[in-house]
Amino acid sequence: MTSPPEIQIPVCTPGIGHVILSPDSKNLIEGVKVQAFAMWPDDRGYFLEVARLGQGLVKDYPFETTQVSAALTYPGAIKAFHHHKHQTDVWAVVQGLFQVALVDLRPDSPTFGVKNTLYVGQMRPWQVLIPPGVGHGYKVIGVTPAMLVYLTDKLYNPADEGRIAHNEPGIHYDWELQHK
Repeated sequence: MTSPPEIQIPVCTPGIGHVILSPDSKNLIEGVKVQAFAMWPDDRGYFLEVARLGQGLVKDYPFETTQVSAALTYPGAIKAFHHHKHQTDVWAVVQGLFQVALVDLRPDSPTFGVKNTLYVGQMRPWQVLIPPGVGHGYKVIGVTPAMLVYLTDKLYNPADEGRIAHNEPGIHYDWELQHK
């Protein structure tokens, strides 16, 4: 059995933190990057380009260790929180809508303890780069399953991944419906 990366749980203000409404928001956690990805809808459906290796948010990803994965999640399900010691993720929601929750777990970061919430998916086709040390998770919003495609700069290594309960009292993330 491997041990998770060392982290420090911050003491956060209750709520969802800063809601990120634009890719260049000044409220983004240090090192998190957001970029729209290309989507071409027509009368047959749509085509979207998740990534071009060597360009965009994945421009520095090594070809030898880049991994592309996908996760289908049912409506209302929460998958949170996990974090990595070394791995960087780039997420692209290709179907449905996610409420993405981020929290900075890096004690030496200028944004330690800051929380971000991003609503991304078909209605907001953004890629989100999540650096090591930033806790991340999501909830599927709506009535249909949602699909996340994600690229990592390293092959999966369970020793690099740590998990924190979605209801961790220190993070105090509010997963309840916000606009009742």
